[in-house]
Amino acid sequence: MADLPFKKMTHTFLTGKVKAFLPLYQQFLKEEAYPIESAVIAKPFRQSLQLLKGIRSKAKEKKLWAPHLSENEGGAGLSLTEFAQVSELLGTSPIGHYLFNCQAPDIGNMELLRAHAPEELKKKFLAPLMDGDIRSCFAMTEPEMAGSNPLQLATTAIREGNDFVINGHKWFTTAADGSSFTIVMAVTDPQNSNPYLRASMILVPIPRRGYELMRNVPIMGDAGEDHQSHGEIRFTNCRVPISNLIGEEGNGFALAQARLGPGRVHHCMRWIGICERAFDLMCQRAATRKLGDHRYLGHQQIIQVWIAECRAEINAARLLVLQTAYEMEHSGAKAVKDEIAAIKFFVANVLSTVLDKAIQVHGALGITDDTILSFWYRHERGARIYDGPDEVHKISLAKSILKKYGLTFH
Repeated sequence: MADLPFKKMTHTFLTGKVKAFLPLYQQFLKEEAYPIESAVIAKPFRQSLQLLKGIRSKAKEKKLWAPHLSENEGGAGLSLTEFAQVSELLGTSPIGHYLFNCQAPDIGNMELLRAHAPEELKKKFLAPLMDGDIRSCFAMTEPEMAGSNPLQLATTAIREGNDFVINGHKWFTTAADGSSFTIVMAVTDPQNSNPYLRASMILVPIPRRGYELMRNVPIMGDAGEDHQSHGEIRFTNCRVPISNLIGEEGNGFALAQARLGPGRVHHCMRWIGICERAFDLMCQRAATRKLGDHRYLGHQQIIQVWIAECRAEINAARLLVLQTAYEMEHSGAKAVKDEIAAIKFFVANVLSTVLDKAIQVHGALGITDDTILSFWYRHERGARIYDGPDEVHKISLAKSILKKYGLTFH
């Protein structure tokens, strides 16, 4: 694999800390991740847990653990924009983020608990989560409700004495299989006149009476297991103490929005890392695949056009995301809500395009599991659906722009 041109691409946003850390992460990936990733994703994930545990220990020893956390919390102390650049690099391997304990949904749950959880929950759940001793999941999406409208939630959490009693049906709860707790989004005040104040976030320990992992949802034929899975779960009169509330009751949507901004940056930079890896594989294939005497695939003009277009689109996506991260750090997520919407659909589309072109350049080989491309094609197609379909974000962005021109919407 060629050295990816991160320094050249992100020069505007490089800090001294990022300059120091990027080569260390890149070397670690070369030595520990790339050689084993194909074997890890080719078999049930639990079969590799012991191997990965040893590599995660090495990451801690080299002080590369949890780059998003402060140094006092055992992390590298990177800012959002700094971590975004590291996240791109880690995205070049399907196990990259996991090795350094900054994988979704755990990274988002860490942020929620750090900022909004009572001290007792922090001690019991956040500390081991940051140490990588446990994993977690986030239960919001429901199969009976349109995910494009997060106000439509059927799961309820009703107060009974000192408990919440939770009833509901969730799915695409990433990494529920093997998690030690979930943070569930549930309606606690269904009669509130403000629909944005009806839901709350509540921590549910796992296992728990009334909590059931029904199945791991098959994604294009691959149900996966453990961290690499998406669970369908059901709550049936599941009781948890009211003290398990995250933040204030009724503030679920506000917390979700706070989680969403940085989360979009994390996802988008990981997607760009995937794009860089796929682009590298595509170029290697174009430069070495013979079509005849002294003629290679890369001599075909259509392949040259694809390579040029992909290079430009990846570069544009990176700069758009890093600029959004920078502005978010300095002005807050609310000030860049349009940009957050834009990066989601723009980068997801670039990801789909680059993966598709890389597979096409590989021909039949591209759809086999002999390369890493088919794994990403299966598991990352959802990028244009997760966190709201692209179409919803495009409409939202367009309305926001048109309102500035005086157009009203009802």
